[in-house]
Amino acid sequence: MTAKPSLPPPLLIGCAAGFSGDRTDAAGPVVDTLIARLATGPAGQRAFLIFETLAERTLALAQLRRRADPEAGYEPLLDAMLRPVLARCLAHGIRIVSNFGAANPRAAARHIARLARELGAPAPRIAVVEGDDLSAPAQRDLLRAELGAQLDGLRIVSANAYIGAEPIAAALDAGAQIVVCGRVADPSLTVGPAMSHFGWRADDWEKLGRATMAGHLLECGAQVCGGYFADPGFKDVPGLADVGFPIAEIEADGRCTVGKSDGTGGFVTEATVKEQLLYEVHDPVAYLTPDVIADIGEAEVQAAGADRVALTGVRGHARPTHYKVNVCHEGGWLAEGEISYAGPRAEARARLAADVLRSRLAGLALRVDLIGAISILADDAGRALAATPDGGARDVRLRVAATHDDRAEAERLGREVMALYTCGPAGGGGVRSTLTPRLNTISCLLPRDAVPVRFEMMAA
Repeated sequence: MTAKPSLPPPLLIGCAAGFSGDRTDAAGPVVDTLIARLATGPAGQRAFLIFETLAERTLALAQLRRRADPEAGYEPLLDAMLRPVLARCLAHGIRIVSNFGAANPRAAARHIARLARELGAPAPRIAVVEGDDLSAPAQRDLLRAELGAQLDGLRIVSANAYIGAEPIAAALDAGAQIVVCGRVADPSLTVGPAMSHFGWRADDWEKLGRATMAGHLLECGAQVCGGYFADPGFKDVPGLADVGFPIAEIEADGRCTVGKSDGTGGFVTEATVKEQLLYEVHDPVAYLTPDVIADIGEAEVQAAGADRVALTGVRGHARPTHYKVNVCHEGGWLAEGEISYAGPRAEARARLAADVLRSRLAGLALRVDLIGAISILADDAGRALAATPDGGARDVRLRVAATHDDRAEAERLGREVMALYTCGPAGGGGVRSTLTPRLNTISCLLPRDAVPVRFEMMAA
């Protein structure tokens, strides 16, 4: 009788960042927990540490930094994130996968190699995943074939395809200890390690769908551990100042259990998992990613112990035939100005100040917010503000904003807000104004074969 082949042990994946600018002390407790679990886990168990640090605007800003300095353009906090944990990860076999390469993955890889030398650690095997960056002039025809006249006159800052997990898995199969990516889809940071560890095919749709949703639970960092869940008096979360970051345990069939780093605040409950599971999911039965179309229409979450929740019932369908591409381009200037009014009739004075600015800034379409009275529900056209009567607020910060292609025109706003100090109405103070370049985005789809993805092992 032929012995049934044994399944690989569960895979451990911890997340230490959910966006660029996330806390840099999160990785330490995650790595401590992974090391402890590897020490007591089954033979052959592997652990990964992922950092998710990209967004659409983040990538465009990285491209601008690279223009100014060819060795810049990767995650600015890369050193702060990795320095405390890199040597321990290498010593304990914890592999690292991240999109912190942003607009310059090769420069990020060189930085990591230098950091390892500074720490006295062995030179790591670093792979760079490429193919997502479509910003070069030579690729303009490829974009124009899809966007046509929309590209006319645009000053493109960045163009990137959301590529998937296959090159990550291939790099890990080739022995990479660290995989540096640019714009890969967020869940792919988890799917790639799972594909490599379990030997899944690129069309194992059910398994890929499950791993994708495990990655979705991890990708926003502390959100699933109570961070974005917390709402005092309604959804209280303990120890929020020291909230933990998530760790997923993925089985050979793709099912997962999510927990958090040991000794940290926050919690992982059925409710936190449900909120994160639905976060930014446009269609629960057809969540589109470059690896698979995930389906959580019949998904179930169930407590599996303290701060442990199991996710089951996820399905997967054949992946899309195209990659999503975001094109960021220069969009003129954003001018903002703020001034505060307090005490009796503060809201009336703020509204009068807004009227003065509208009159003085003819030619600029102003967005007006009365912070403390009406702002979050207002709209750029000002309909909500006009329809809402003066509520008598006594502590109001007036914010006005406008965009314009001409910098000189946009600069008028800051000057006029400053003039409110003495030109009235009465009692204004605390003026602040800013002028920043504006980035706009358009999107398209490109056939997968038009976006050749690859990885390359960097020289030690």
